[in-house]
Amino acid sequence: MSQAAISVSSLSKSFGGIRAIDDVSLSVAPGERRVLIGPNGAGKTTLFHCITGTLQATTGTVSMFGTDVTRLGEARRTELGMGRTFQISNVFTDLTVIDNVILALLGKDRRKWVAYRPVDAYPELREQAAESLEMVGLPHRANDSVARLSYGERRQLELALAMKTGPRVLFLDEPCAGLSPSERQHFARMIAALPRHLTLLMIEHDMDVALALADRVTVLHRGKVIIEGDPDTVQSDSEVREVYFGHA
Repeated sequence: MSQAAISVSSLSKSFGGIRAIDDVSLSVAPGERRVLIGPNGAGKTTLFHCITGTLQATTGTVSMFGTDVTRLGEARRTELGMGRTFQISNVFTDLTVIDNVILALLGKDRRKWVAYRPVDAYPELREQAAESLEMVGLPHRANDSVARLSYGERRQLELALAMKTGPRVLFLDEPCAGLSPSERQHFARMIAALPRHLTLLMIEHDMDVALALADRVTVLHRGKVIIEGDPDTVQSDSEVREVYFGHA
């Protein structure tokens, strides 16, 4: 078997007396599309934070392609190939769309330490940024201020930023939250079109989107994994129906 892209073993996270993540273990294969679902407060985002380094786990380990990253900071994990988006839009609203992408490119480039050269001094970065905007359907917005983008367009920009860190594993935290039905379908098509060599972990509340994109689904409830399997298995499980709808 190939080495897991992400391996989580006996991971727990406590906040005082509250155990937000409780002994979670999971393994995600290279190139897999894994979706995490569960009711509000199940611990999905906290689990993401612990895997990506935003939070340090209380106990347990996290490995990426066989490398233990449990005690590494978020920046170091990004250097090793983790990329992510967040629930709340996280872009520079006072800059143009393309300048946001250029800054993401510079973030992993040694030239980021050269403070006396303007961004326009790197035409190849602008070209790469333009390619990214083409990928997410925003080439016509390149020179607009981010403040003028719709919420859905900001989500598209965030995907371009995450991809430009060169991730091997991409974490998407509720990418379709707050989008209209048509925007959700558009964004889901963009996610489905991502290259299959990229491993994807996604939190998503829209069950239709989640189950359509997933190779495997992990269901969290009260910080614990209650079931894991292919979309059909999860959808037909009585415990999942109980958690979501209050009946089997």
